[in-house]
Order: sequence, then C-alpha cells, then structure tokens
Amino acid sequence: MFGSRRARQTAATLVAGAAAAATALLASPTASAAPQPIVGGTTTTTAAYPFVMQITDASGSQFCGGTLVAANKVVTAAHCMAGESAGNVRVVGGRTDLNGTDGTVAKVSRIWVNPDYTDATNGHDVAVLTLATSMPYKPVSYVSSSQTDVYAAGATARILGWGTTSENGSSSNQLRTATVPLVSDSSCKSSYGSDFVQSDMVCAGYSSGGVDTCQGDSGGPLLIGGVLAGITSWGEGCAEAGYPGVYTRLTTFSALVTAQVNS
Repeated sequence: MFGSRRARQTAATLVAGAAAAATALLASPTASAAPQPIVGGTTTTTAAYPFVMQITDASGSQFCGGTLVAANKVVTAAHCMAGESAGNVRVVGGRTDLNGTDGTVAKVSRIWVNPDYTDATNGHDVAVLTLATSMPYKPVSYVSSSQTDVYAAGATARILGWGTTSENGSSSNQLRTATVPLVSDSSCKSSYGSDFVQSDMVCAGYSSGGVDTCQGDSGGPLLIGGVLAGITSWGEGCAEAGYPGVYTRLTTFSALVTAQVNS
C-alpha cells in the first residue's frame, strides 16, 4: 500500500521539518535555503484566494488545509480530522503567512467525517467542519454530483497550500499555488493499482513529476475552472515521476457535503 504523503502534519513533523530545513523541503519547489510549499509552485495570497483556510490545533500550529464553501462551513480531508475533537481544532482565514496574526480565527463547533472513511487509500476522504462563528470571506462554489465531466484528462487544475516544500521537508511559511493537469483514470490506476479507487479519487500531476502537493497540504483544494472539484488526499512521495497526486473526487460526495452545509 502506498504512503499517505499528503498526511496531516503532527507537532513532531513540524519540529523535525524545521530542524531539517537546510537539507529537505516538502510539498513544493525545492529550495534548500528558502522553504516553499506546493512543489514547483509560486507564492500567492489569501486575498487572491480568500476561501483557502488554514486548519490548526488549539495552539495555532497548522497541520492541514481546507476550503470555505459557506460562511461557516469548511471542506477538508477525512484523514485530517479522523480522531480529532472539535475543541482542539481552529480554522484560520485571511492569513497568507503562517507566522502572521492577521485574518480571522474561528473555533469549530462540529466535525463531520465521512462515516465510510477508514484510510485515505480506501477512499471516502472527505470531512466538513462547522465553525462556531462565520468567516468574513467569500466562499467558493463546489461541484455538483452531475458535473463528472470536469475531470477530463488533460484539463488544468489549481492546487494551493502551506505544506512542505519537498518530501519530508519543511513547511512553507507563505501560501503557495501551482497548476497541474488531470491524469486519466487508466494512467492513475497504472501508477497505483488497486489503491486507486476510481469512483472516489482523481489524479493530477505531470508524468515527469516536479509539481505537486505534499505533507501539510492535505485537505486543501483542487480547483477546476475556479470551482472546488477535489480535496488533497494522498500519493506516493511528492512530485515523483510516474506518481501523480491523488485527490478526493468531490462529485461523488457532493450530496453528502451539501447535506452538511445545509445542516
């Protein structure tokens, strides 16, 4: 079974990443002196993408990303929230810099994790957070269950996050973004075999690697045509040739998400 390279970061990971920053960077372009998230990406801001949220623990340490789909609802990955209690989770909006103090911090009043979730490589990797207070930022639309044609192979998708800048590296302090092409289901299955669940997952990345999400980017958005169509989920390594990133195929879970948004 392949490793969940998009796995949420733990406090230990963050400390280890900081210590190893000179030699290894995570989920983004490689730069030994200046960590950058989203391998192969560029810096951006939450002003450009106001719906992109940081998910932190109660002490403010970011471990996953999320997407604001309503004033008080955030879509993220189930593997980010499995075993978490609402009291230990915070959502931060409008803060480009992880070390900043600007933006809005909201407590979480309820965590919904897809009841069928067991492990990211088994699919069902979606969760919805209900915030105790609304965010003053514009939400983004997400796909309906009928919009399956958005996943056409070769279509361009956008990824965003604060994750590590290289496999097992350090996190980026600033929000980063990149574009990646969607990969055909047959090609993704060739890479991942039975771990690729076509109904639940979609792959994106270059056959040569080099651009990808990575650890700490988990739960963040995969946007197609400016609409939320996927959730950063898992993969083998980060930006490795022949192993594209694997994202939750949101059309499959759109009705479940809508039920939570309306609850």
